[in-house]
Amino acid sequence: MTDERPDTARPRWTELLEDAANIAEEYRENDWDAIVLEPVDVSPVERGARTGFDVQVSSEEYDLLETLIEDVDVTITAADVYYRPPERDDHDRIALVVERDETSEIAIFVPLTYNLDDSRSVFENALAAEELLVHVTTTTPDAETERWVSFSHEDPSLFLEEADVRGWGEQ
Repeated sequence: MTDERPDTARPRWTELLEDAANIAEEYRENDWDAIVLEPVDVSPVERGARTGFDVQVSSEEYDLLETLIEDVDVTITAADVYYRPPERDDHDRIALVVERDETSEIAIFVPLTYNLDDSRSVFENALAAEELLVHVTTTTPDAETERWVSFSHEDPSLFLEEADVRGWGEQ
């Protein structure tokens, strides 16, 4: 990713961030607490038990997320995936995930961008396991200290085109 920002040159990424802000505002109008994360990097990860996508955010955004989860005792009970199909036949995908705690009425918006070629192994494993993990992470001044919050999705196909899922299943 160039410029340390996902798809910054692409209007689709900007539109996704604008849509996330607008949907979050609708939640707020209905008395929900909503935070919108703005990733500086999204990358597939397969390190031991930690697989899926790393979504790197600023330390300020991460601290807000971590404090919210710890102080309010957030339990994600539902999620929506707003997947946007590609405009042409390319392998870059974008999606917006809304993680919700319906009891405390908290919504966390996680925009994603990923390339199918780079993410193929992650998706093949996620489809087989019927779970895709999204890890929100940040860099810390102490490079040895890595922190993350993970969100689990039982239907990884929501992040793909139907043809992608069929094509991988046939090989």
